[in-house]
Parts: sequence; structure tokens; C-alpha cells
Amino acid sequence: MRLFLSIPRRTATAVVLAALTGCTVGPDYHRPALSVDNAYTPDGTMPAPTAGAMQSFRPGQDIPAQWWELFHCPALNGLVTHAIAHSPNLASAHQALLAAQEGVAAQKGALWPNISGFFNPTRNKISQGMGVQGFNSYLYNLHTLQLNISYMPDVWGGIRRQIEASDAQRALARFQLEAAYLSLTSNLVAAAIQYAAIRGQIEATEGTIASARAILAINEQQARFGDMGERDVAPQRLLLAQAEQALPPLRQQLAVQHDLIAALAGDGPDVSVPDFRLADFHLPTDLPVSLPLQLIDQRPDIRAAEETVHAASAQIGVAVAARLPDLNLVATPGLAVNRFSQFATPGYGTWTLAAMITQPLFDGFTLLHQERGARATYQKAAEDYRSTIVLAVQNVSDALHAIHNDADTLVASVKAEDQARQALNFARTGQRYGDESTLLVLMAEQGETQARMTMVQAQSAQLSDTVGLFQALGGGWWNRKPATP
Repeated sequence: MRLFLSIPRRTATAVVLAALTGCTVGPDYHRPALSVDNAYTPDGTMPAPTAGAMQSFRPGQDIPAQWWELFHCPALNGLVTHAIAHSPNLASAHQALLAAQEGVAAQKGALWPNISGFFNPTRNKISQGMGVQGFNSYLYNLHTLQLNISYMPDVWGGIRRQIEASDAQRALARFQLEAAYLSLTSNLVAAAIQYAAIRGQIEATEGTIASARAILAINEQQARFGDMGERDVAPQRLLLAQAEQALPPLRQQLAVQHDLIAALAGDGPDVSVPDFRLADFHLPTDLPVSLPLQLIDQRPDIRAAEETVHAASAQIGVAVAARLPDLNLVATPGLAVNRFSQFATPGYGTWTLAAMITQPLFDGFTLLHQERGARATYQKAAEDYRSTIVLAVQNVSDALHAIHNDADTLVASVKAEDQARQALNFARTGQRYGDESTLLVLMAEQGETQARMTMVQAQSAQLSDTVGLFQALGGGWWNRKPATP
């Protein structure tokens, strides 16, 4: 069975011309003007790490997609790979991207005619006072088969602007996925470094406890032989108690860090986590640095903010188009017969052609205020975009200065730890020969413990701030293939 719809040539031509020549109201999107200096310091230079840190900045050097591999820690590489495959946050962001893609495809359907069909069989009875031509009975059947075809030409471009807004939302979802990827990887690497730092502090504390116990055993033995009084032994017992007191909080911090790593990896707290040590991480020597104007294309949060501006710009066109006349073309070809056999008989076809133009006349200024609101939303998004750029430049600048200062701190910490170890050795030697008092030995032990703690913190800070630099620069997502999971 075929249904034929005969549309006059002039009408069809008018519809095609209206669809093709329709304008697109509202502003065309352009990236907001930026007032960003293409440097991180007033004189245009970058702080250089000290020679002892063996790190140097490389302006313009690209960032690898798997930047964490620059730390040359196989256990870390395996952990990050596992987390990427099992993270519920990444999976959620991926599904949001798929939903946004389907939303764009759904919006594009509005550019095509809308066609629906229905079949309506009825059994009818009319009054005996009325005659029905061609029927000998007041009971009859009527079978109606019809297509409803409607088409709204996008004369003012409102539909195209809505598609543009949906496509910007799709791009926004894509960059939110990249931001989630960057957040997951950088937080996981930072958590592993912090785990190693806490482990180093525990080892330093356990060494102090072992040393304090050994000295206390010597002092107690001397006290038993009358070479030392109880007043001289008590300070050593206090030092041992203080050292043991510091151990449980560190173990608690290690357990919390273990659970954090397991959660970031998408696992439960009962799984095993690699027993990271600071010695497992090798400090990257060449650090890439992107100029501020490069960050605009590299940072996923900046790209997401720009797509928010783009979507808001398109919504202005949607709001403007809603205030203009709409054209709706309708066609309803069909058949109406009394018997199924008549469907194939010529002469029972019906059709209707209609065109309708609607123009809002008065709506309490609703559409006017909606347009003004869309323009205000665009301005807000543009300001948020500029604020995001300013914050991104600040993040990179802070990371550069932190790495510079970390290098100085680490060099000083190494020297202080070496001097504290020598002082402690001298004090213990003097105590064995009776030249040093117990108080001086205790002070030397405290100084050596503090120096070891400071060096561990300096090492972890340097590693963590290097991670922060990679995160602030965008993490190299643009080099990942495919760019999205």
C-alpha cells in the first residue's frame, strides 16, 4: 500500500528556500578577550631550582600523557593503570559524556520533518432520520489510515542555536572527563608520595625509639652498678616515652593514607597497597613549563569554562528566536474506507495541506526577560572563564616557586641532617668516656630525629610539588590516544 502526497511545486520551493536562507539570530561565538601576561614573573623569567636538586625548567616542552612514569616507579605505574580502569568517578564522567553526545544527536532531529501515522477503525451507527449515501444500513464501518507530517523551518536559527548549545555541553562533558582523569591520576600519585613520606617518618621514629631504648639499657646498667643515679636515668626514660608517643599517630596517618589510595584506585580498604618508600621515586630532572597563553588550551578546567561560555552565547540566540514568528507546515495524507478491500481502490484518498505562522503578541514580557537573563548568564560565564584562567596561572606560578624553594630546603635539610648525625655521634662517644652529660646526649638525639624528619618532609615536598606542577599544566591529556576512554 502506498500513500501519495502531491505538494504544489511553488509551496515546496518556498519551504526549501525558507529553510536554506533562514538567518541565525543571536551572537556568533568568539572566545572572550583575555588580559593575561604571557609570563609568570614581572621580569618574564622563571625561578630556577638550585644545582643540588638536579632539576631544570624547560619552557615549551610538551607533557607526556603518562607523566607519572617520569618518576620511574613500577609499582606506581601499575597502581595508576589499575585506578584508571576501575575508578567509578571516571566511569561516571564517561557516561555523562555519552549522554551529552546523545543529547546533541537528539537536538539535530528537530531540523527534520516530524512524521507519525495512525490507523483508526470504527463501528458507527447514525440516526434513522439521517441517510448515508451509498449505504443501505444505518450501521457502517469506517477505517481511517493517515500520516501526520509537520515541519518547522528553522527560519531564525533558533534550532541551530540550540544544537550549538548542546554541542558545547557535549564538549563541556568531555573536558569534565579529562579533568576527572587528571584529578584521579595526580591525587593518586600525590597520595602514594605522602604514603612513602609517612612511612619514612615512621622509620625515623622507630630508629629513634630503638636508639633511646639502647641508651636507656646502658644507663640502667650503669645505675645498677652505682655509676649513675636515678636522676640521670629519668630523662632518658622521658625521651623514650616521647618517641613512643609519636608513633601511634603516624601509624594512624599511614592507615588513612592506605584507605585513600585504595578508594582512589576504586577498591575497598581491605585490598593491599604497595609499600611505597621515598627511595622508590626518582625525581624528574627536566620539568616542562607551558606559558600562560598555552594553558588556555591545555587545562581541562579552562576548556570546560570556555564551553560554558559558548553554550551561554548560543542560548542568547535561542531566546531571541523565541520572540520572532514561527512557521509550521503541516500535511495529512490518508485514506478513509468502509471495507479493507477499498484501500486499493482509487478515489478514497484524502489530504490536507496547511501552513501556520505564530507570533507572540503579549506574554507579560516573559520572553523579553528570558533574553535579558540569557545575556546576563553569558556575561557571568565569561567572567567565570577569566577567573578560571587567573587561578590556573596562579597554580602554575605557585608550583614553580614551590619547586624552587623545595630545592633550597632539601639542600639545607641534607646538610642539617648530616651535621645532626655527627653531633649525636660525638655526644654518644663523649658519654661513653664520661665527657658528656646525659642531657647533652638527649638534646643531640632530639636534634638528629628532628633533622631526619625534616629531610623526609623536604624530599616528599619536592616530589609532591613536582606532581602539582604536572597537574597545574594540564597533565598532557591531549597526548593520550584516544583522548577519552
